[in-house]
Amino acid sequence: MAERLKISDVLGNRRVAAALTLGFASGLPFNLAQGTLQAWLASVGLDLKTIGWLTLVGVPYTFKFLWAPFLDRFVPPFFGRRRGWIVLFQAAIAVVVALLGLQAPSDTIYVVALLAVLLSFLSASQDVVIDAYRTDTLRPVERGIGSTAVQLGWRLASLISGAVALVLSQYIGWRNTYLLMAVFMAATLLLTANAPEPERAVVPPSSLRAAVMEPLKNLLARPGAIAILVLVVLYKVGDAAALSLSTAFLIKGVGFTAAEVGAVAKTTMIVSILLGTAIGGLVFARLGLFRSLLIFGILQAVTNLLYSWLALAGHDMAVMVVTVGFDNLAGAMGATVFGAFLMALCDVRFSAFQFAALSALSAAARSFIGPVAAYLIGQVGWTEFFVLTFLAAVPGLLLLIILRSRIVAMDSNL
Repeated sequence: MAERLKISDVLGNRRVAAALTLGFASGLPFNLAQGTLQAWLASVGLDLKTIGWLTLVGVPYTFKFLWAPFLDRFVPPFFGRRRGWIVLFQAAIAVVVALLGLQAPSDTIYVVALLAVLLSFLSASQDVVIDAYRTDTLRPVERGIGSTAVQLGWRLASLISGAVALVLSQYIGWRNTYLLMAVFMAATLLLTANAPEPERAVVPPSSLRAAVMEPLKNLLARPGAIAILVLVVLYKVGDAAALSLSTAFLIKGVGFTAAEVGAVAKTTMIVSILLGTAIGGLVFARLGLFRSLLIFGILQAVTNLLYSWLALAGHDMAVMVVTVGFDNLAGAMGATVFGAFLMALCDVRFSAFQFAALSALSAAARSFIGPVAAYLIGQVGWTEFFVLTFLAAVPGLLLLIILRSRIVAMDSNL
């Protein structure tokens, strides 16, 4: 068994540090085009119908794999194949955020909508290249810690552009809040400029057609490729099903107020996700890919049953904290190692397209769970529904065990 990553190896590691700062750059613009923007629009009195339509500005995140081959194929003339694109997107995002802040939504709603769509497009494109960069740069032994660093950076930035921005808007106004966020985004340019280049030089695809066809052939030509792609779809299905209507369950199912959910459940969730992300990376560094996927997958499934316990217990604050805390802890650990799993599946020649396509595939089934979950709850009730989400996780775990040798072969740590 190869040597595992030690904590001492992380300190001063420029590749992991870059993952953390790029995670921050990825998370900062996310809320500025969505949740924070919705709060701004609501605060100036725009009607709910208009705000509802503007939720569609996030569509580019779903289809980012469509232009990922372009980012694999072409290389900017500065900062290399990956950092060059990241710098361009970061500069453009900073400008668009500043332009958004200069708008008066009541008078320029169409301009706001256009800028929000553009911001989502640029942010999604930046995500494509950041995912590719960490796939290309992190050594196999660093994938768990690197995935943890990205998620921690993302959560911190999302908190700043979400909750902190909402508070700031009450004191300095929306315009100054968005301009401040633009300054933060511009600062990430300096961090990206000082990030290390991948250790392995890679020749990009020779054409756009090659940038699409070659990575697809590369994925499908591997032994057990179809089964592995099915695993990508199934691994987090049970966890996603349980979370799809969890807020509605807390309010409508067991009678907590919106204030209780916001103050207690959401706080518990944030703490648990941060803790789970850190633990997930550390455990992965010690146990490797297969065992981490298996252990966290089992925990994801079992903690779904806590919601059945809460459904039976009813309005019990202690049970709610335990349920939300442990479920999100397990989910965050699973998400961390799952990100490392997707990195292990990518070829550095095509990592932008392959990671974007794999992440879209993993999200495909989860995107349609909500309506199915609502129907099942109507048929069987909350308690039984959460038992079903536990059962929904079993096929993915069984497939994981069947594919053990192939997954072990992906990870040089094992």
